[in-house]
Amino acid sequence: MLGFYDYTTLLTYLSLLSACTGIVVSLAGQGHPYMASFFLLFCGFCDAFDGKVARTKKGRTRMECDYGIQIDSLSDLVAFGVLPACMGGALILDSTYLKGLAELYRDRWFFVIGALLLFAILLLYVLAAMIRLAWFNVTEEERQRTEGGVRKYYTGLPVTSAALIFPVVMLAQYLSVADISLFYIAVALLTGLAFVSKVQVPKPGLRGILAMIAVGLVIVAVMVVLMLTTSSTLSFFSIFISH
Repeated sequence: MLGFYDYTTLLTYLSLLSACTGIVVSLAGQGHPYMASFFLLFCGFCDAFDGKVARTKKGRTRMECDYGIQIDSLSDLVAFGVLPACMGGALILDSTYLKGLAELYRDRWFFVIGALLLFAILLLYVLAAMIRLAWFNVTEEERQRTEGGVRKYYTGLPVTSAALIFPVVMLAQYLSVADISLFYIAVALLTGLAFVSKVQVPKPGLRGILAMIAVGLVIVAVMVVLMLTTSSTLSFFSIFISH
């Protein structure tokens, strides 16, 4: 078969599968972007260690290294580009704000046009994530030829930051009765712009990575508590039971 299937690629494969599952979950029935946040966080966990795990294998061929780089970027586009956009799309479809405008003016086109405009922003977010990933690959390859060593700074916000940004935003939806769909889209727009900006972001070391993982675990713990104290879990599974 084509490809490589040893332990060096396992976390990347798991990240892609988690992202695809999160996409399905976020768009299931009435939309469950909140539960999809678990899958996004897991993608972030996989990405934090996939490179380190791959480098533990001695004597990797150039083809194995290049293959790992390619699948990492492809997986990241789905996990940190498409998945957050689908979560935002689910929020738009369930937006009480847009539905309220349509009812207020007795015209469903207020909802349709508003939703299309917000979807357009999410599409731009995905495009920005792809551009950021492609630009990183090209510049990193050039940097390795001219400088070598380990990169100390990233140019532009890394797309993997979405693994923490959007779950935190989703927590706001369950900690508040307000409709945060517009806020989510605004965050997606700003995050997408940060992806393609020239801002210099220090590359986190081991302590930084562990700190981000700790933040992710706190988010998971809060989510689990909220799920146990609301009907979110039951309503999610009821969709599949009813079918």
